[in-house]
Amino acid sequence: MTSIRSRLAKGAALIAALAVVASCGLPRSGPNKQEIFAGSVMRDGDAFVLLVDDRVNLVAGVTPALGFSAGFQNASVLGSDTIRAGDTLGLTIWENVRDPLLVSQGQNATVLEEVQVDGAGFIFVPYAGRIRAAGNTPEAIRRIITEKLEEQTPDPQVQVRRLAGDGATVSIVGAVSGQGVYPIERPTRTLSAMLAAAGGVSVPPAIARVTVTRGDHVGEIWFEDLYDHPGHDIALRSGDRIFVEQDTRSFTALGATGSQSRLAFESQSISAIEAIAQVGGLNTNLADPTGVFVFRNEPEDIAEQLVGRDDLTGTQRVIYVLDLTEPNGMFMARDFAIRDGDTVYVTEAPYSQFNKTISAVFGTLGQANSAASLVQ
Repeated sequence: MTSIRSRLAKGAALIAALAVVASCGLPRSGPNKQEIFAGSVMRDGDAFVLLVDDRVNLVAGVTPALGFSAGFQNASVLGSDTIRAGDTLGLTIWENVRDPLLVSQGQNATVLEEVQVDGAGFIFVPYAGRIRAAGNTPEAIRRIITEKLEEQTPDPQVQVRRLAGDGATVSIVGAVSGQGVYPIERPTRTLSAMLAAAGGVSVPPAIARVTVTRGDHVGEIWFEDLYDHPGHDIALRSGDRIFVEQDTRSFTALGATGSQSRLAFESQSISAIEAIAQVGGLNTNLADPTGVFVFRNEPEDIAEQLVGRDDLTGTQRVIYVLDLTEPNGMFMARDFAIRDGDTVYVTEAPYSQFNKTISAVFGTLGQANSAASLVQ
């Protein structure tokens, strides 16, 4: 009888110890499912908690697309032969006479290298005078010079070449192999060609973003889209500023995952499954595959579509729920697109908390028994 009472007393003491340890709050990586659901607008919170399905994926998967406006795309390619102020020309003049104006004795031609077009758009040619160059083609300038010289020397032959100059240039900075100011020439009249002239991008092409600033207008494109969608390979204009940078988007992974950290996007798009994989997958000793959550602030119009309301104002807090144990749960997670600033959180399984409680109790009891033995 005494033995039974003793066992009952020990059992009661064990249950009391379990209750005390559980009430004290065991260490854990974050809130459990019940605590997250308590934050729903249907209860006491201010967040919309939504189970991810095909409809939710369709609405939540809308992401801002990068691309150039019609103003950029409709701009025609600059004529490579149109001269502008600041350009540099090369002139060669032949004279088939005994007493030439420009050609030295014993030679049949004179070469005027690097004749720069001044700020007003003019060049000076000896015996031909000041000639308007800006806005003309090399052929038009050749005819003008020929006509001027014919008044003083019979049948002059003139050649005009456009050299690289600073009349029509763009600046390229950021993640390229060769930053600098580049002239718009025949081989570099489009964005992709100009980037190639600068040595290409120096970051992984999949996450390289290209921004073009033209006056007050700004356009942005993924580097790979320049080749996948040729319509985005815009024609350049003098004064364009090109900036190349690595994608700055990121998300945070917390909870019962292989690691907890802030991670950068490794591609243009990333799914919930890929996001979990980036942190080493679920922790097999702790994770609850029915409790994978994505926390996000959604714009007003997206939130209204998600919850079927039209009375929301401003950005809304939304919690997406992914249950990987459902028959199509993995597909839903594979189709769910992670966005910049998202927090992916995996809850701990109830079993892991129970395990912690047992370990804490028996560890405490074992330490107490050891201490008692030492005292005795």
